[in-house]
Amino acid sequence: MTDEIAPLIVRIAEAPGVEMVWSLATDYFRSMGFSRVNYGYTRFLHGSGIGNPADAMFLTTASPDYATRYFAGGLYARTPAFKWAHANTGACTWKWVREAMEAGTLTPDELAALRQNATMGVRAGITISFPEASARAKGAMGLIADPDLTEADVERLFVSRGTALQAVAQVMHLKLVQMPFSARKRALTTRQREVLEWVAGGKTAQDVATVMAISLAMVEKHLKLAREALDADTTAQAVAKATLLNLIFQPQPLADAAAV
Repeated sequence: MTDEIAPLIVRIAEAPGVEMVWSLATDYFRSMGFSRVNYGYTRFLHGSGIGNPADAMFLTTASPDYATRYFAGGLYARTPAFKWAHANTGACTWKWVREAMEAGTLTPDELAALRQNATMGVRAGITISFPEASARAKGAMGLIADPDLTEADVERLFVSRGTALQAVAQVMHLKLVQMPFSARKRALTTRQREVLEWVAGGKTAQDVATVMAISLAMVEKHLKLAREALDADTTAQAVAKATLLNLIFQPQPLADAAAV
C-alpha cells in the first residue's frame, strides 16, 4: 500500500454506512479512469448461480438503464468476466476476453453478451474477484474503462496502479460485507429484529413474550412477518438469513422502513 492511498483506506474502514463506503471507493476508481463500477456480493452461492437476487448486494455507478439490463436482465451472468470471477480469485484485465474471442473459444451466449455490452460502450476494464471465508459467499467487481481509455491504456494502468486499485477494492469489500444490507422491498422492523435476536439467543416464543412484555400472539405475528420479509420458510431460516445479511445484532439501531 502506498502512502497516497493510506488515508483513503482509513476513511473507508471508518465509514459508517454503505453509501459512504461506496462513494469513497468509486470516487477513487473514477479518478483512475473507471467511472462505471459494478459490484456484487452474495452469501447464498449455489452452483454457478448467486441464489435469490433479493438476498444479494448489487451496487453500480452506471446509468439506471445499464443497471437494469446488467443486473435485473441477467446480462452479468452471461459475460466471460463474470464466469472468470466465479471460478477465480484475484484481478485481471479484459485483454484475455478479446484474445479468447479472436481464438474462437467463447460460447455463443458469451459472444452475445459481449456484443450487448459493446452497444453500451463497455469494451475494456478490470475484474476483481474477492477471496471469501465461506464456500457459499462470493463477491466481485468490474471496473469499466472510460471511453477515452484503450485496452492498451488499461494494461499500462494495471501494471502501474493495479496493486493500489486492488487494495482500495479489497478494503471496500471487507467493509461492505460487515454492513446491513437488504434489497428487499419489505424491511425488518425494529420489533421483528428484536424478536429474531432473542430467538437466535435460544429463547422460546414464550420466553420472548415475557422478556419483551408482549403477548405470545404478538411474538408469533412478528416472527411470521419476519419470515415473510426474509422469504424464509421457518423461523430458524429467518434467523440464519438475518444474521448472514447483518440485519440483527447491529451496534446501532437500523431505521425502520415500515411501522410495526
